[in-house]
Amino acid sequence: MHLDWTVLGQVAAVSVGATLAVVVVFALGVLGLARLEGARALRGGTFALGLTQALLCFLACAAVVAYGIYLIVPQFH
Repeated sequence: MHLDWTVLGQVAAVSVGATLAVVVVFALGVLGLARLEGARALRGGTFALGLTQALLCFLACAAVVAYGIYLIVPQFH
């Protein structure tokens, strides 16, 4: 059995990179929710910005999860 270590390293690097990207995007969504709560408390103008940021970030995370499920489940192909 022969293992192509270069390809294995590439797969590991892409997996770590994608995981970090999803975590950062999710954290930005949580930051948007914090801005939303802060805007409610202060009655400021960042309400729409926080809501938009949170929705876009959480939709991006959901899209990545849905794409992963699509790749794993063979009935979806």
